[in-house]
Amino acid sequence: MNVTISIMTIALILSVVLMTLNYWLTLVKPNNEKLSPYECGFDPLESARLPFSIQFFLVAILFLLFDLEIALLLPLPWAIQLLSPTYTFTWALMILLLLTLGLIYEWVQGGLEWAE
Repeated sequence: MNVTISIMTIALILSVVLMTLNYWLTLVKPNNEKLSPYECGFDPLESARLPFSIQFFLVAILFLLFDLEIALLLPLPWAIQLLSPTYTFTWALMILLLLTLGLIYEWVQGGLEWAE
């Protein structure tokens, strides 16, 4: 119990000392250039809050999905050596079939077309 209390006390004291040093030593002098939306010296010509295209998110989600597929199928060579390799192989084929059907559906629907 004493060790836990002493560690918590040291952590609290160290945190307070570091926060106090940070407050005293930092220089906070805001000026017009730092307060502008761009610090490169140019005034913005258009809005900086343009929305991303939905296709960008779709491609990112597809990348994550197929990356996850690789992570799920990576232990397959070791899993085939288990007592029931047909069961393992059937589940792996079902995962691949489901992902392939989803990709074909997106392709047919035109979700992968990059429209400007």
